[in-house]
Amino acid sequence: MSHSLRVAVLGAWHVHARDYARALLAHPDVEVVGLWDEDADRAGQLAEQLGIEVAATRDELLGRADLEGVVVTTATRDHDEVIAAALDAGKHVFTEKLLSPTVAGCETLMRLADQHERVLTVSLPRLALGCVTALRQVLEEGVLGTVVTSRVRLAHGGALTGQLPDWFYDPDEALGGALTDLGAHPACITQLILGDEFETVKATYAHVIGRAVEDSAVVTVATAGGAIGVIETGFATPSGPLSFEVHGTEGSVFYGTYPGGGDPGSAGPDGDATGGAPVPRMSLRTADGWSGIEIPANGPAPLQQWAEAIRQGQPTTDNLARARALTALVIAANDSAC
Repeated sequence: MSHSLRVAVLGAWHVHARDYARALLAHPDVEVVGLWDEDADRAGQLAEQLGIEVAATRDELLGRADLEGVVVTTATRDHDEVIAAALDAGKHVFTEKLLSPTVAGCETLMRLADQHERVLTVSLPRLALGCVTALRQVLEEGVLGTVVTSRVRLAHGGALTGQLPDWFYDPDEALGGALTDLGAHPACITQLILGDEFETVKATYAHVIGRAVEDSAVVTVATAGGAIGVIETGFATPSGPLSFEVHGTEGSVFYGTYPGGGDPGSAGPDGDATGGAPVPRMSLRTADGWSGIEIPANGPAPLQQWAEAIRQGQPTTDNLARARALTALVIAANDSAC
């Protein structure tokens, strides 16, 4: 592909719609040709911020012969309909998670993408982080032995600061709260650690701020082999940067932001508490003692992966497999918490 990739934004519902649009507008090889949302006021406000054109209808935008791809940031509830319409119109699709409200819906959309030879990619950005790349290497090298337990946490204070729009708390549109949205990231990392198949999934949800969806969630999973994983998330705490720990029969790995620039390798598993700017660190503990793990640079963000896959004419197969597995896990957690 020698010309600029022409892309449109379908939906101003998701909190990241503006971020994706700005990233596309800043890309030298991408042209954003339009925006649509079922709520005209919502579409107009975002379009004005971005300086792009609003389409009167979704079909009008999808009918453009010069349009090659779309970013879907509608309500999660509408993903099946909107993504299918885009694929049937011959457009490549990048979408926020969840790919679909159901596993069957994921499989239908994946078949459609294959049938139309279009690239379908789901935004799972934490999997591209350097710390996750380093974790993959540790797991592949087998230095931890047999994995026994894992814990992955990611949280923020979006519900406390007004950063999340009111419709984000609508269970009919969002299909869930903290676990469905933010919890998707630690869930994906947990699946990378323990695999995609769990014998049990048990969730506890909290509603501290009084919204219709949960604002905090803890999910425990167990594999057939007996390994246990803990997924923690929420959007009602001032701080909650990504952290994880994985324990095996022969070693443990820790990643997190520790006070004073310390880490478990320099001050034991609780880190250094001498004060100072927090710095993310990654450490390994084996029978030989503590050692630091070098964290490589982050890989390409999912939006970049999608654009490159379109240029190369290659599907993002691993991304879709992980998106399907994520949907299955979130459904199981939501059912458990009911």
